[in-house]
Amino acid sequence: MAMNAHIQYLDGIPIRLREPFDFEFVHQYGAVFKVFDDQDSGNICFGVTAADGKRYFVKFAGALAHQYAGLASDAVESLRQVVPIYEDLAHPSLIRLVRADEIGGGFAVVFDWVDAICAHPMFEDDHRRFRALPMDVHRQVFKDVLQFHIQVAARGYVTIDFYDGSIMWDEQHQQTVICDIDFYEKAPCLGRHDMWGSPRFASPEERVDGAVVDEVTNVYTMGATAFCLFADSDRSRDAWPLGDELYDVVKRATSEDRTRRQQSIQQLLDEWDSKLSLRSRQRPIDTCPAQICLAGIGGVYHAIKQPPGVNANPA
Repeated sequence: MAMNAHIQYLDGIPIRLREPFDFEFVHQYGAVFKVFDDQDSGNICFGVTAADGKRYFVKFAGALAHQYAGLASDAVESLRQVVPIYEDLAHPSLIRLVRADEIGGGFAVVFDWVDAICAHPMFEDDHRRFRALPMDVHRQVFKDVLQFHIQVAARGYVTIDFYDGSIMWDEQHQQTVICDIDFYEKAPCLGRHDMWGSPRFASPEERVDGAVVDEVTNVYTMGATAFCLFADSDRSRDAWPLGDELYDVVKRATSEDRTRRQQSIQQLLDEWDSKLSLRSRQRPIDTCPAQICLAGIGGVYHAIKQPPGVNANPA
């Protein structure tokens, strides 16, 4: 819920808060070049450049962010709990945790800064650029996301609040970057009516009090991720650019009936790879992604496929 904002500045960059706060401690990490203050989680994030030129992403809890309606102490405790998650789930595709500190009257976690574009529509320019990436990049991102979450399941975690804001593409190094996995939980896990998560990605059972939330739940989220990456979250068959066989795989993954879904993320990946291999034998893999052209016109993005037409407006 938005609050009346107090605005103060750090290195010339505005920060919107519910009340004044001393951020001088941030300079221990470096000079600030970017502030992210729109989170409703209670965290305020900074892009900083250290004295040696390295750049870092600092996530801090302890100040009252203008979009946060809770207590600073609750945000601090929540942020403390993310440290073992990133340590346990370290993976080539996951953003690297550098350190964590009790500092500034709160708590900070420091990650490597990555120059990458984010898939979330909130970042309009990033979203446009992400949608315009070649189809083989979208396929790589999806496979990387699946492989990371196979590890998540193997290490006894349940995916909570994974969404397109967690997905980035590093164009320079041509690799997927996964971030913002703060709410992942150790199994066993039960659904809650107030559980974190985007309605475009959360399974039906996640918001049912006492319902089992497990790897089968996460299969749904991975299917929703496929629709996000390949059809801008449009789940209609007409919007899907990769043929009926792959559509059926991800449509099954997003079934409301848990028993109809693939029963593990590995099974989903195996079915995906099998149908993708069959598709590549039947026709060349799309060099111009299934002959889709992505264009930005007045901030509304359309996909044009010949034939049939594709509606790729953000959901």
